[in-house]
Amino acid sequence: MTATTFPDAAAQIIAAGRWLDSKGWAPATAGNYSMRLADGSFAITVSGWHKGRLTEDGVMTVDADGRSLDGKKPSAETALHMALYARFPDVNAVLHSHSPEAVGMSRAYADAPAYTLAGHEMLKVLPGFTTHDAAFDLPIVDNSQDMADIIGALAPAMLAESPPPAYLIRGHGLYGWGRDMAEAERVIEGVEWMVAAELAEARFRESMR
Repeated sequence: MTATTFPDAAAQIIAAGRWLDSKGWAPATAGNYSMRLADGSFAITVSGWHKGRLTEDGVMTVDADGRSLDGKKPSAETALHMALYARFPDVNAVLHSHSPEAVGMSRAYADAPAYTLAGHEMLKVLPGFTTHDAAFDLPIVDNSQDMADIIGALAPAMLAESPPPAYLIRGHGLYGWGRDMAEAERVIEGVEWMVAAELAEARFRESMR
């Protein structure tokens, strides 16, 4: 469901920031969150705010090109949000988390274009998955200060017949999205959990050698 008012979207973004901070996935001023508004604009976090301490002043509005509509400064990664909204008309919320596990995994697999998550019960929280007996290729793209580089690198995955609901920026963090904030939160939490489970399995296997 699309947020109908800025105050409604701001309240959901503030709550998401506190939740992500409680998980340890929003350190310092890291992360950015947004929602599509009914009038065609977007609510997004203001640059430089600690996401666990957001107030309505820490949320602003931008147009479809990411330009500020209220004089506040949006995140440098606003273009990544706008690219997702333009590509997926049914997406109404985007979240960006920074867990040490996901960031560490993306750095460890320095040349991998994706990481496959397979056989996890948690796959069923992702849109379109109904069984654990499946696999999900989580795209990993290199970080860049130029958002156009990241958007371009993601184009093959985003234009695929079955596009992913999340991707990793190497050494930076996870983007996940959904039809509403609740779905975006499920995607983020599900992928973060599966990454952490994969790392825990690797540690157990190493300890048994």
